[in-house]
Amino acid sequence: MTSGRSGGRKRGPYAGRPRGVLGFSTTGLLCAAVLVLMPAVFRAQQNPQGKIVGVVRDQKQATVSGAEVSLVHQHQAVLATTTTDVKGGFTFENVRPGSYEIRVTQIGFGKHNSSVQVSAGTTAEMKIVMDVASIVDQVTVTAETGQAQDIDRVSQQVNVIGDDAILQRATGVLAQVADEEVGVSLQRTSPTVGAVVVRGLTEVGVYVDGVRTTQSTQRGGINTFFNLNDPSSLRTVEILRGTNSAQYGSDSLGGTVQLLSRTPEFGFDTPVVHGEVNTFFNSADLSFGGNTLLTYGTRRFGMLVNVSSRRVNTLRPGNGIDSHAAVTRFLGLSSEILGTRLTDTAFTQYGGTLHLTYAPRDDQQLSFRYQRSQQDGGKRYDQTLGGDGNLIADLRNLMLDFGYLRYVKQGVGFFDNGSFTVSYNSQREERVNQGGQGNPLAGIIHDKERTSTYGFNFFLDKQLARGNTFLIGGDIYRDHVNAPSYTFEPSTGLTTLTRPRVPNGARYLLGGLFMQDSWETIPERLRLSGALRYNIASYRSRVANSPLVNGQPLFPDDSLRVANFSGRINAVATVTDGLNIAFNYSRGFRAPNITALGSVGLVGVGYQVAPSDLAGLNGVVGSTADENAVSTSISVSPPSAETTNNCDLGLHYRKTRFDTDLTVYLLDYNDTLVRQTLILPPGSVGLRLGSQVIERQNVNGAVFVPLSAAPVLVQANFGATRLKGLEYTLNVRPADSWAFTGKYSFVRAEDKSTGEPTNLGGAGLPPQLGFLSLTYRPPAKRYWIEAYSMLAGRQDRLSSLDLSDRRTGAARSRTNIQNFFRRGACVRGLTTPGTMGQCGSAGGILIATSETLEQVQNRVLGSAQSAPLFTAIPGYGLVNLRGGFNLTEDQQISIDFENIADQSHRNPGWGIDGPGRSLTVRYQLKF
Repeated sequence: MTSGRSGGRKRGPYAGRPRGVLGFSTTGLLCAAVLVLMPAVFRAQQNPQGKIVGVVRDQKQATVSGAEVSLVHQHQAVLATTTTDVKGGFTFENVRPGSYEIRVTQIGFGKHNSSVQVSAGTTAEMKIVMDVASIVDQVTVTAETGQAQDIDRVSQQVNVIGDDAILQRATGVLAQVADEEVGVSLQRTSPTVGAVVVRGLTEVGVYVDGVRTTQSTQRGGINTFFNLNDPSSLRTVEILRGTNSAQYGSDSLGGTVQLLSRTPEFGFDTPVVHGEVNTFFNSADLSFGGNTLLTYGTRRFGMLVNVSSRRVNTLRPGNGIDSHAAVTRFLGLSSEILGTRLTDTAFTQYGGTLHLTYAPRDDQQLSFRYQRSQQDGGKRYDQTLGGDGNLIADLRNLMLDFGYLRYVKQGVGFFDNGSFTVSYNSQREERVNQGGQGNPLAGIIHDKERTSTYGFNFFLDKQLARGNTFLIGGDIYRDHVNAPSYTFEPSTGLTTLTRPRVPNGARYLLGGLFMQDSWETIPERLRLSGALRYNIASYRSRVANSPLVNGQPLFPDDSLRVANFSGRINAVATVTDGLNIAFNYSRGFRAPNITALGSVGLVGVGYQVAPSDLAGLNGVVGSTADENAVSTSISVSPPSAETTNNCDLGLHYRKTRFDTDLTVYLLDYNDTLVRQTLILPPGSVGLRLGSQVIERQNVNGAVFVPLSAAPVLVQANFGATRLKGLEYTLNVRPADSWAFTGKYSFVRAEDKSTGEPTNLGGAGLPPQLGFLSLTYRPPAKRYWIEAYSMLAGRQDRLSSLDLSDRRTGAARSRTNIQNFFRRGACVRGLTTPGTMGQCGSAGGILIATSETLEQVQNRVLGSAQSAPLFTAIPGYGLVNLRGGFNLTEDQQISIDFENIADQSHRNPGWGIDGPGRSLTVRYQLKF
């Protein structure tokens, strides 16, 4: 492969074609928009300080005394804390100009968050109404960098998930926070591995407290380490829906997931200690665990310590049936033959967090955060009995070490606020795989991998005039990969070095500079916002870092450098009090990461090989992602950057007891990087691709290796995709004690040329999703109860990648059935050994039905040579009931009765069926 390649080349059958209705010159438009939003920067002078005064009342307008009120910086640093007086009043003096969040808590009421804008020399007045439970979380701190805003005042669509909801949903893993949300969905790759899919895309950036945790070695379609962030350490999860590369750079095409940590409180005249203990038990997977959190605060110092652990045991899916089990896929038998609980679904997770905050002066804060978490005993169930039938697919010693040191100062020369952060992020794992669909003599591959990231980010903001805030910022992250790999051969007892999934010693640099301006052009009526970013990414892998095996290196020299602009322009117009119209245009950018450039090995949808490892093999891109692919005559070439053009139009209407949102969007995804079948010239059997040797090739040129039942895949910029969707939310409170919620999401993706489903990511496109809830929460009582339902429509728009994917369509061929019949099924005692008297040889029968191999093949496939198990994923509706009871002011217990009808359910891309009928019990103690 060539070295030092540019990311500007177009590849694929649509190279050079018009980009469609959103294909206008975006860079010039964004530059002009930001300049229009910047009035008289050089005339601005240092501003005097402001003041915040407010009053807190209940729903009946009675004042609430003794409520705790906190003034919070955009980076979640608590600047000051006070309590309301007998008249419900509170005051914060000497507040520098800027955007802040006000948090109010009081026993007997729900938590309340509001945003406030402080201008120079003025007093901001607030009227806060406390409720038993707020109808919706109202404040976002991530939609615009450095700004805390009511969600009605930003055009970006945002899901704000509070700490109570996080703990309620995430009993197994953190990714479960996506349940019950509009516009997003849960990707359940395996019991341990999952992610949040936003608007049907897995190209989603993940941040913790504004620090990027997405690394360049992240596998396509999943984030292996996302679930290592413990739910009990989080105060809020914010999900930005839609492209936001203007602030967050590469990968934020579908959206951005922001994990906002719980922080220690301070500002007390005398030292204060608080704590919290949470425990839970779930019957579906017999999981149990909990956490203990302690905080200590003085006048200028705060400390938070949290330790947590959980044990998840084997899962019982809906109706006790695994719809995609290997015995169903290859033998046509019900998974009940293996029992009603799924093997290889248990794991243990534990970790801890330390957060320190120190304020040397009133205008400065220094914060340090470190978290360490680990998963043990995890397995890729979809690669063993849940899909391919392999014997070994271990996820060993998944570890996350993440920390940052942040300095926040108010009044930095010309600027009102400054934030500077250095960070460290280390993610490591060992994957152990044995392929061959249960062949006990197949090589056992040990892929150890550790990616360490050193980062720096900053921003500086200035209130130029009342209602106008200008901000500049930037970030840089440097990844270093340590990835030794070896294969043990059970038949010989020999161990050999093999090509690691990603090149050992690889480097990746990702960074950018951006500017942002927010301008309330007509007070209370029109607010404009814009941002422009310059992105740069650089990759390097050197052959000198590879050991020599038989005199040859395991991987070649390779490099890449790409750069591009991204940006956004937004407007929110208030038509009348409570009614807002929002428009958002954004241009996204995604640089090819190490996984796209240099990955060779198993991914969620099969076995993938890097273009750089195909030098001299004359590989071409296949027309589809299954074994029926034919040559497109497009040579495999290095991937280039992807871009998106995204438009949102939203309608928001809010009153005291009524809240509704309607959003439609259109996203053009250009130079889409997709996985297609690799086509090689005839006679390729016996060639080595990474750690695997090609064992089979069909007449079209598709090749197969033992580690996967699907054909070998390659990533390529192949065409363009259009996604369009609709999102709707309704919240109604007909009476003080009752609340109704309804949510609906729809997204459709199609190739812009053919209209067919495209091979996006690795998660499959979610179906239509709905959520319904009716809650009874009487104000004067200690209990609450909620009936709710999660709905999913039938998804029959499956791409060729989906149909081939073991987790979705679960395609299988006569050869696949033969391999499992003679190998995996025989080893597990489901078939008898062959005529040679051992597993792997010809002959034998299926014990449950007394059928021969040929009879099983004909029953499963008929006359076809291959076919998917599913051509569509069925819809479902889950009926659930939950409630809680406050034992005392400091203790509460909650119970969640889920999937009462014990319905089997699964979404595209899931590597495991959803839980069956289950009971979850939680207990919380605060002190």
